[in-house]
Amino acid sequence: MSRIKTFNLPDLGEGLTEGEILAWLVKVGDTIELNQPIVEVETAKAAVEIPAKWAGQVQAIHHPEGTTVEVGTPIIAIDTDPGAGPLEAPSTTATPSGDLPTPSAASLAAVELAPAEGMVEPGLIGGAAPGGRTAVLVGYGPRTTAAKRRPRKAAAPAQAAVPTSSGVDHGVVVGDKPAATPVIPAPQVHDRRDGARSDGARGSGAGLGGLVLAKPPVRKLAKDLGVDLGTLTGSGPLGSITREDVQQAASGPVAAAEPVAVTSTATSAASFGADREQRIPVKGVRKLTAENMSRSAFTAPHVTEFLTVDVTRAMKALERLRARREWRDVRVSPLLLVAKAVLLAVKRHPMVNSTWAGDEIVVKEYVNLGIAAATERGLIVPNVKDAGRLSLRELADALNGLVQTAKSGRTSPADMSGGTLTITNVGVFGVDTGTPILPPGESAILAFGAVREMPWVHKGKVKARQVTTLGLSFDHRIIDGELGSKFLRDIGDFLADPEAALLAWT
Repeated sequence: MSRIKTFNLPDLGEGLTEGEILAWLVKVGDTIELNQPIVEVETAKAAVEIPAKWAGQVQAIHHPEGTTVEVGTPIIAIDTDPGAGPLEAPSTTATPSGDLPTPSAASLAAVELAPAEGMVEPGLIGGAAPGGRTAVLVGYGPRTTAAKRRPRKAAAPAQAAVPTSSGVDHGVVVGDKPAATPVIPAPQVHDRRDGARSDGARGSGAGLGGLVLAKPPVRKLAKDLGVDLGTLTGSGPLGSITREDVQQAASGPVAAAEPVAVTSTATSAASFGADREQRIPVKGVRKLTAENMSRSAFTAPHVTEFLTVDVTRAMKALERLRARREWRDVRVSPLLLVAKAVLLAVKRHPMVNSTWAGDEIVVKEYVNLGIAAATERGLIVPNVKDAGRLSLRELADALNGLVQTAKSGRTSPADMSGGTLTITNVGVFGVDTGTPILPPGESAILAFGAVREMPWVHKGKVKARQVTTLGLSFDHRIIDGELGSKFLRDIGDFLADPEAALLAWT
């Protein structure tokens, strides 16, 4: 039995087909133990550490960090018996790449090569024929060999460039060498409208073709004042000459202004090309989230309802809970009461905790409560398994552990599978509420907005109260308007007066 064991990327469950190698926790030559973490891999669900299946010594690492590999692909080789001495050398002579033995000359000569794709055997239609021609249906086609020509006589010596009728040398090439490129003087254009001569010494007021950009009244003024428009620099639109330019030129010479650096429009214009763009590969958690959200948004008919609630009593209840001795070491947040409200409302309306399965609706008697969490790798929704069976303290511990694990990027695929109903706490970002999209397979998701102090009518008077807004999206194939409204109303009633709701419902 071979000492070298090849470790393939395992199937991490939930139909995952590939993973990205984030970090190797071992290197070649390291001695490892059974179940020792050897590599950190990011899947479409989360980042997980994979343990070794064998103890031994690392012989080879097949893929570097940052590589995406498919499930079942070899990623590392392990020598399971490094104390047995050096590995035996292969019996055959290997090629420089170490793949196959080098074939002998005799074996190569005995190999009959098949014609390449697109080639035709000699003598067949389209194949080779005598004289380098191609066999056709009748006779032979054109020759494919190079044509032979008789040598020409020596070329005549190069002659001078022939001037044109206008007397300008256009650099005509005669013989083997081109004549020198001539310098053509700039043509002189006479402006018939103002009598000014337009040449290379004109000011910036000269437009295309050497014509001066100026309106007729300006031209008449220049003519009356004896000002040559061709020598002026226009200050008007597109460099046109204005009355002020003419009058300033007629009043006498002005002190030369300091040269101003002019930047071309092409240089000063903002760049909108790839040099100012960032391309982020869509993979892992973000890729799976995009696929799930697109599938859910265009599969389940979403309906969203909103409810604004006075949660002042709920916030006071939290303060009293934090003050109790057995709760002093527990992080208590408003999300805990929202989760409890959802679980109690599900007991009153079980159809909300269900899944559309084509020809039937699957109503679940357990609640795997999902909590949407924003991480560096994207949005993930781990869930608390069978949350309806937990006490308030157990629920608080489970929520805190779930959030901390998600922030550290250590959420396992099992923690993100099997969710039945989800809460997204958008209030932590200072947002009042939203219209959340259902996770695939779920029929309802609740958005919990920020708790703000706002004017509120309480006992007939306007007072400052702590208020939040809830947004409930649900699958209208399963939950109609009446059921969705009652479910949302029960959550609001609990948050408005938790003590009374507990006494009434339990």
